[in-house]
Amino acid sequence: MSASIVPFQIRLAARHGLRLLPRPSESALNNRATNTPQPPSLMSPDEYCQQKAAQSGSSFYYSFLFLPPERRRAITALYAYCREVDDAVDETTDAAVAQSKLQWWRKEVADMLQGHPTHPVTRALQPHVATFGLEGAHLFAIMDGMQMDLEQTRYLDFIALQRYCWHVASVVGILSARIFGSTSPKTLAYAEKLGLAFQLTNIIRDVGEDARKGRIYLPVNELQQFGVTAADLLNARHSDKFEKLMQFQAQRAQSLYDEAFALLPKEDRRAQRPGLIMAAIYRALLDEIQRDGFHVLNQRISLTPLRKLWLAWKTYVRA
Repeated sequence: MSASIVPFQIRLAARHGLRLLPRPSESALNNRATNTPQPPSLMSPDEYCQQKAAQSGSSFYYSFLFLPPERRRAITALYAYCREVDDAVDETTDAAVAQSKLQWWRKEVADMLQGHPTHPVTRALQPHVATFGLEGAHLFAIMDGMQMDLEQTRYLDFIALQRYCWHVASVVGILSARIFGSTSPKTLAYAEKLGLAFQLTNIIRDVGEDARKGRIYLPVNELQQFGVTAADLLNARHSDKFEKLMQFQAQRAQSLYDEAFALLPKEDRRAQRPGLIMAAIYRALLDEIQRDGFHVLNQRISLTPLRKLWLAWKTYVRA
């Protein structure tokens, strides 16, 4: 993030009573590399989660800025939990070690639900479980999605991919919608579908990167339909066939955004502004990828921090 952008972000946030999350320290980055949290004596559980969110560089960061303090602490703790269990798999090269880490987290979440959390993330999340009606089954479902990444690297069709996306994204959408505030079952249906749209956008953005990690999330039957092979993805062979395949994926994601918005009841629209902010950022990213001709095999297309902040503010005001 450039020096010229940071003061602008701080001024804009301060003007409207918002507080940006702190930038990670060098020691925090080192801790992240070893998957070791800083001792609670040096950092409160909430501060640990804030740092986890800030250092990730995720677009979710920008949607947190506009929440009242308690909801912001809750969603930040949920996001930190998702990052921890995701890192347990993605940042571990040994599958057996990753499996052990997931098992540890399963026990830790079970202990948290019994009122005995020990990790900074679960200590931060535990007070919000009852307040916002967060279901333990959904927290475990996220880990089931991480488990799928350890056991499966290809998906035969979109139905199979959709099951994976439900675990790693749609469930997160449902939990987030409860934290933001929902009064209608339709709001949870909106959040579930929006989570699917987010995950498909991630898959489109990360096609090349995921292939190099040995994972291809694009359904096998759709690769075959458009005449694209796994070797094409791994070797970054951009072609007209690949562009048509990706245009098909992008149109599906765009339709899911529209379907999600149609489900959101008017009475919950203001409460769900953080999700709408995320949708604005993710949809702008998808548009950018499309305009660039889907050159995602050897690069990772992203939006600038300034553009994300502008989209966040504009959506907050208009929603």
